[in-house]
Amino acid sequence: MAGFALLFLIWHLAATLLVKSVLFPPPLPVLERAIVLIEDNILQEQIVASMRRILQGFLIGSAIGIPIGLAIGSFRIVRWLLEPWTEFFRFIPAVAMITVAVIWFGIGEESKVFLIAYTTVFVVIISTAAGVGAVGRDKIRAAQCLGASRLQVFALVALPATVPYILTGMRLAMANAFVTIVAAELVASNDGLGKLLWDARLFMQIEDIFVALVALGLLGFATDRVFRLLIRAFAGRFNATV
Repeated sequence: MAGFALLFLIWHLAATLLVKSVLFPPPLPVLERAIVLIEDNILQEQIVASMRRILQGFLIGSAIGIPIGLAIGSFRIVRWLLEPWTEFFRFIPAVAMITVAVIWFGIGEESKVFLIAYTTVFVVIISTAAGVGAVGRDKIRAAQCLGASRLQVFALVALPATVPYILTGMRLAMANAFVTIVAAELVASNDGLGKLLWDARLFMQIEDIFVALVALGLLGFATDRVFRLLIRAFAGRFNATV
């Protein structure tokens, strides 16, 4: 709370003493505009639309990325076959895929979910594969000496040791999802925080722009904190301290 108070204090001082422009409003008018949007149920609708797309794409991308990353890190033949694809596509940003997504899926929900899944999957793959590669060989040899099969070594040694890497990759992918959803909604959307930003720019509603920006920041902060709490609650035994 003290950190947020300092942030808004610096914002207020910068807007009232340094910039003094209608293009950079202080926090109070932005807060008043946010209250109006909340009373009209506009802000809630945009937040729900954006968060629904983010969560759907994030879960789909994670569900695809985790097994692929585990396979790449565990099996040399899979790494030879899939690593070039991963390295190729992860350098094509999701923003560059917006046109392709609209052509393939139209301007409906599918295109936004596809873009979020796209920006999620490669981060999770890389992080998961790196986690498998970082498993200590002494742990694997110890399990083998105790008679563990290859499947048991994977399930009881490699996978638990990889969990912190998987969760870190998912956390990074969530931040990318917030970046991507705004770009996707700016181009083709009927609702969402990106659409709110676009409409505010068209009509020079500066307070609405800052309301959307603050909402994005607070949503991202809250989502990250919830993610960390879930990790501590359900993955603490894997030494996951992200």
